Amino acid sequence: MRLALIAAIVLLPTLAACQTAPHGAYPSLAIRDVERVEGRYEPIPGDPIDVPPVEVPLNGPLDQRLAALLEQGRSAHARFTEAAPRASRLASAARGVSVGSDAWASAQVALADLDSIRSATAIALADVDLLYIAASVEATTTPALTDARQSLLALVQDEDRTLADLRARVR
Repeated sequence: MRLALIAAIVLLPTLAACQTAPHGAYPSLAIRDVERVEGRYEPIPGDPIDVPPVEVPLNGPLDQRLAALLEQGRSAHARFTEAAPRASRLASAARGVSVGSDAWASAQVALADLDSIRSATAIALADVDLLYIAASVEATTTPALTDARQSLLALVQDEDRTLADLRARVR
């Protein structure tokens, strides 16, 4: 009972603050004339978007272009596969060493070399992607184009997995 009396005494000033003010003591929350929106809003005419055609920088028939790009990607992937064991040895040697040590630096250089080789494979994929996009826009995609794109994409993904594994060792 005593606790209820103390609570009532504490809450009494709070309840007194809730009393309403005399009429007109506070401003109305209704929209004022100044706040009313009037007039018409017309969109400003803009220039139409001019979508340029997709330019394919490679010349020759599609099958020759695809063969050249596949060869470029496969050649780069072969170089990557050749350089990966050395990078793997260096990454394993750098496992657990401090950042900035000779082993860590050697592993970083080897990983950078692999990244550079990977970019050559990715460039071939990007060129095939450009052909693929141009063909898709023109609705002339061929199975050979799709197969070449998937083949190069698989090579790049394989290289990405290898690089991720090696980077995880060096950390």
